[in-house]
Amino acid sequence: MEEDILYEFSETIAAGGRKVYTVSDLNREIRSVLENQYASIWVEAEISNFKWHTSGHMYLCLKDDKASISAVFFSRLNQHLKFRLEDGQKVLVFGRLSLYEPRGQYQFYIEAVEPKGVGGLQLAFNQLKEKLQKEGLFAAERKRKIPAFPRVVGVITSPTGAAVRDILNVMNRRFSGTQVLISPVRVQGEGAAREIAKALEEMNRSCPEVEVIILGRGGGSIEDLWPFNEEIVARAVHASRIPVISAVGHETDWTICDWVADLRAPTPSAAAELVVQSREEIQVLFESLGKRMKSALLYRLENARSRLEGLEQSYALKQPVYLVQQAGQRFDELLKRLHGGMKSVIAESGAQFREEAAKLHSLSPLAVLDRGYSITQNEKGGLLKDVRGLKAGDTITTRLARGSVKSKVVEATPLKGE
Repeated sequence: MEEDILYEFSETIAAGGRKVYTVSDLNREIRSVLENQYASIWVEAEISNFKWHTSGHMYLCLKDDKASISAVFFSRLNQHLKFRLEDGQKVLVFGRLSLYEPRGQYQFYIEAVEPKGVGGLQLAFNQLKEKLQKEGLFAAERKRKIPAFPRVVGVITSPTGAAVRDILNVMNRRFSGTQVLISPVRVQGEGAAREIAKALEEMNRSCPEVEVIILGRGGGSIEDLWPFNEEIVARAVHASRIPVISAVGHETDWTICDWVADLRAPTPSAAAELVVQSREEIQVLFESLGKRMKSALLYRLENARSRLEGLEQSYALKQPVYLVQQAGQRFDELLKRLHGGMKSVIAESGAQFREEAAKLHSLSPLAVLDRGYSITQNEKGGLLKDVRGLKAGDTITTRLARGSVKSKVVEATPLKGE
């Protein structure tokens, strides 16, 4: 194309004329040159001014320490991006350079992006892990206990993979009475995450008999295991009312699903062993409990036998009549002491009573009468202490030590000076 333009320009000079371009023609030709020259290139840059439009298109600048260029990442291409683009992120972008003709502005059209220094899937894993951890989906306090003896176990995995065969073999070997309900899903590739999330929701909604769910698959690359790192699966596990065991890949493989699940098993076989206890283990446990119960019963019987033998050899059982006689004699002694004590108390109380009565009598007005004094009362029975208030003809009563005299007042003479 460049050769055609140069040839046309030289032809114009040779003809002594000149070629005049319109702006549109010029932009179109420049666009053609740029797209031919830079059709598929990789660019190392730092992201700035990142904007994710409601249309789904992403607009950003690619820059280094000296220059920058506008770029666009259309929605039909960015919808498969595994990680989030952010300002300041170091990236490798693949695409083409072109010109936006209406404004005469050249820009980079992105077709793919890789994070610089770390793989895209690993970056996406780290970003989602940090996000869900902040939301509390990994919190230990929300994890539930796995039932010890589940009657029905749900398994969500590929129906043709090795994982489902390993799970069934372990369960049949350890305890064949457990029922297994399998929900077949794709465990890798496009659309697998949606199938897994839907199977979890359906088992919770339609299978109330299921007591625990094993979710997993066999080993593989990070790309193979990626459905178990999708946010839709993590949130479905978190929303499950049934406890979930994550059994994805090998022991060294960790997925987002492992962090959210109630329990993480290193392999599908290990998950089956955790869910279903071995018949032999249960038998050993019962035998151990039986021995402990037998030992406890024998100990109690031996202890009771020893106590019974001690009672048989005791003095009480050998001489019961003598013990009764001793008790009767002791009773007689106590009764005698009681009688003696009561007599002593009564005698002491009588003497004290007489003493107190004598003291009381000495203070009585009657004792005064015994010494030759008398008590005079008016007609109303009031005690006379003063002649004032008496007049001739009043009746008075005089109380002597023995008897009383009733008389009439002839004259009442007060003391001199009163």
